[in-house]
Amino acid sequence: MASDTESSTAGRPGIQGRPVARKVLGPFSGYSKIEAAFYHLKAWLKSPSPYLMVLGFMLLMGFWWLSVEVWKLPRFAGMPGPTAVVREWFSREPTFGLSFYTPDYYLHILTSLQRVFIAFVLSTLIGVPLGLIIGWSRTARDYIFPVLEMLRPIPALAWVPLAILMFKSSEGPVVFLTFLPAFFATTLNSMLGVHSIDESYFRAADCLGASRWQVFRHIVVPGALPFVFTGLEISIGLAWFSLVAGEMIAGEYGLGYVIYTSYTMVSYPTIVIGMITLGVVGYVSSAIIRAVGMLLMSWRSRELGLGGQ
Repeated sequence: MASDTESSTAGRPGIQGRPVARKVLGPFSGYSKIEAAFYHLKAWLKSPSPYLMVLGFMLLMGFWWLSVEVWKLPRFAGMPGPTAVVREWFSREPTFGLSFYTPDYYLHILTSLQRVFIAFVLSTLIGVPLGLIIGWSRTARDYIFPVLEMLRPIPALAWVPLAILMFKSSEGPVVFLTFLPAFFATTLNSMLGVHSIDESYFRAADCLGASRWQVFRHIVVPGALPFVFTGLEISIGLAWFSLVAGEMIAGEYGLGYVIYTSYTMVSYPTIVIGMITLGVVGYVSSAIIRAVGMLLMSWRSRELGLGGQ
């Protein structure tokens, strides 16, 4: 009997041991959030994903070069080619006044970053709690959700006259137009996150005598987080998208302002420079939000580990 007991407990460390927990909970158990992030980064670098990503960008650049400079397709004849764009972008004395070596280029980027940051923070602070409340409370949903659904399809450009009337400053309309699409995306995804929570969690909380605040804090908020961060990724993209519309009507600086004024001044290489810069900055901002979501939802990795994934 003693041997049976010893054999059943052999190789199974106590509470302080990691091997059993790591085997059951997956590769992230026992690691800090920073270590888990580095684990994901290392796994990503070992996978084909980054190399396929580089190949995708190379194929896009190749198609652009062939279409404009080699084949000269009819629809691409008036576009600037990659050679002209790169020459202007890296020129110390750019023909149209904007390149890596001009201070205005970085001022445009910082101005757009500031506007998007303000709009994104406002949309998060307002949209996430509002979406959680709408998804959790039927009364709030009946009152607020129809209004949001009526306003959500209205494009940002349709708000331009009202934004100019509501805000007397030059920055107000731009931030407002950037805020609106991000707010709707954040609110809707937060609400859908609450709806995605299994009803059995709420029944179990009721059986245990949990208060409404405890249910909201320990079930609603963590259960909706995956949808919330998906909404934040969408909202930051929509914020950059609508920023261009806002900067076309106000302000002296910003990437949207660069694109619009370059078109009116027939500075086509500068348009492409502004577009590529906008895409790169938007991609980096989305990647940062994705990384923050992975750090805050390390429990999600343990949950997937329990499921054998």
